Amino acid sequence: MSKINIGISDGDRAEVNKILSKVLADEYVLYTKTRNYHWNVVGPQFSEYHKLFSDQYEALDGDIDEIAERIRSLGAMTPATLAEFAKTSRLEEHPGVYPDASTMIANLLVDHETVIRTLRADVDSCVKHNDAGTADFLTGLLEKHEKTAWMLRSMLEK
Repeated sequence: MSKINIGISDGDRAEVNKILSKVLADEYVLYTKTRNYHWNVVGPQFSEYHKLFSDQYEALDGDIDEIAERIRSLGAMTPATLAEFAKTSRLEEHPGVYPDASTMIANLLVDHETVIRTLRADVDSCVKHNDAGTADFLTGLLEKHEKTAWMLRSMLEK
């Protein structure tokens, strides 16, 4: 493989790829939780929530692919196992727990807000590592999570 010469030092690229690997893990855990809720939601608003969760996990799936490709474009291999994601994610899973629909919405809201906060810090770190491209990419991702959080928050209002 030829040397990567994109104006970011090897050390800075390595640090940015560590950040992106954590973001990838967070997105994958959130994807899995959202898919779990899609499969297991019950109640009078089943159809609405089932569709909502489907739309959300499909959007996350696209984001996951873009993050993985960003890692590859910066010259690293992409983590791609459940074990790696579980070890690296900054989100918590709750195996064997099947909450009611409104708790599912509340749990997803907490996770999206957690991702938003971590992405803000990640953007700052990417700037410090001279990677404006990844900072911009993560800012766009952050904005998607802000919109999803707003929608989830709105569903919880009485």
